[in-house]
Amino acid sequence: MPDHQLNPNKWIDLYSDYLFNYTITRVNDREIAKDLIQETFFAGLKSMKNFKGEASERTWLISILKRKIIDYYRKINSNKGKAEVRMSYISDDQEGDWLEERVEDEGYLNAEESMENTELGDAIYNCMSKLSDKQATVFKMKTILGYETETICNELDITASNLWVILHRARIQMAECLEKKWF
Repeated sequence: MPDHQLNPNKWIDLYSDYLFNYTITRVNDREIAKDLIQETFFAGLKSMKNFKGEASERTWLISILKRKIIDYYRKINSNKGKAEVRMSYISDDQEGDWLEERVEDEGYLNAEESMENTELGDAIYNCMSKLSDKQATVFKMKTILGYETETICNELDITASNLWVILHRARIQMAECLEKKWF
């Protein structure tokens, strides 16, 4: 008998907020985040028969969501997506296949993720320190804290187009810096 069982009728109530928070920090777009979560739930429903109960329901859904995020970045051909594919892809006899039912031991994943998150966090803050003050402030408010464009513009007394120029330049510098320091 499996340790954990699936109950898709409760997924939205139990996990949608957690999955959204997890996703929004990685894609920084509410609509894309919602779409990825919807795709995750759909993929979970389609692959329920493959669930072995070796991990919790939430861990299993997160493993599916991670692959959806990676696929999203692969699709838009970004450096972040390529890097996540290099780091997260699990290869075995079915090389090239994404196995949505495949889940590592939950404790192992949490320890590994915690270490990766700490290292990545350090790299991000190190790279942010190389931005101008205004770029760092805008980047942090929009990307890390998730403030709405209007709120940032009002608080910093800048136009939306100015915000997007500053943010674009900050993201380019961050990507270059993270490429050297993290990836």
